[in-house]
Amino acid sequence: MNVHEYQAKDLMRQFNIACLKGGVADTPAQAVEVAKKLDGKVWVVKAQIHAGGRGKGGGVKLARTLEEVEKYAKEILGMQLVTHQTGPEGKKVLKVLIEQGCDIDHEYYCGIVLDRAAGKLAFMVSTEGGMDIEKVAHDSPEKIIKAHIDPASGFTPAIGRKLGYALGLKGETLNKANKFFEGLYNLYISKDCSIAEINPLVTTKTGDVLALDGKLNFDDNALFRHPDIEALRDITEESAQELEAGKFGLSYISLDGNIGCLVNGAGLAMGTLDILKLAGGTPANFLDVGGGATKETVQKAFSIILEDKNVKAILVNIFGGIMKCDIIANGVVDAARELGLKIPLVVRLEGTNVALGKKILAESGLKITPAGDLADAAQKAVAAAKGAN
Repeated sequence: MNVHEYQAKDLMRQFNIACLKGGVADTPAQAVEVAKKLDGKVWVVKAQIHAGGRGKGGGVKLARTLEEVEKYAKEILGMQLVTHQTGPEGKKVLKVLIEQGCDIDHEYYCGIVLDRAAGKLAFMVSTEGGMDIEKVAHDSPEKIIKAHIDPASGFTPAIGRKLGYALGLKGETLNKANKFFEGLYNLYISKDCSIAEINPLVTTKTGDVLALDGKLNFDDNALFRHPDIEALRDITEESAQELEAGKFGLSYISLDGNIGCLVNGAGLAMGTLDILKLAGGTPANFLDVGGGATKETVQKAFSIILEDKNVKAILVNIFGGIMKCDIIANGVVDAARELGLKIPLVVRLEGTNVALGKKILAESGLKITPAGDLADAAQKAVAAAKGAN
């Protein structure tokens, strides 16, 4: 789950992570009122959407008068902001964050993610703040310094000093950075984050260390422990299909291809997407119906897939364990009939009750293409999608 920058900073303040003063507004008039309450004579007007690269898309403006605050808020609110993370369709801006300006000395990057290979959290910093960290990692990987945190010992001052020294910080600024890093770690652990990223982290002319931006993502599976975090969810930022799928216990992520996928198990779903790409196809979604799916959830999965008008074929790939192949087969047949399925359907079944499942499909009277294995299924789905164009 993602949150907006202003929400992330509210959480950061709870962990003594230094941020600039600011407030959120959803009208130009509110933006001016927020600016009046802030110290200084320079303000930053920032679009609030769940995507990075807002400045490059025109979603971040520096205002030197209250008239400019109102002007920029009016320009940004309601705009369809396009960044490298939104895709060409962009996202509509419904709120802006108004922050006081600051006298920046240097911009840095810092972030925490789980390093699955190491089995530890990786705390990363770079002197190349304010840039796309992916580009820095690709072009200048030596400029990203990592410190792994042992889960048994947690964050220690030694880790903070290592990170601070890597950024060239000294004296009291180094001490402030150490406290900043510790606060970010405590936030990450306490709130079950999956990503915590500050870009840029800045030092000021007076030696302060501040989060100029903030991105926090949270583990959906841990939200039951954090009703305060779940309350921050902004459904206007989420796909309608993904929200609908969640109501039925389906894991659905929309992609930009033309082959709809219905699979049981996240690992098998990822493998299916990979095999489709290798076969020359483009998946339209990730959809995991899970191990306890029923005929009803399979039918719902089909209806969600078919809401995407770009889908030209559907691939069903099921390995029956807890989920029996005959249950899936009945769900597929019922869904195809009820929805009046007109696009090609390729089905690969294996596992528990596979013979019965294949018999149900074969005797359905529907135009269903069976597949022997995953490679065969992928090739048939790709061919079917091309033939439907």
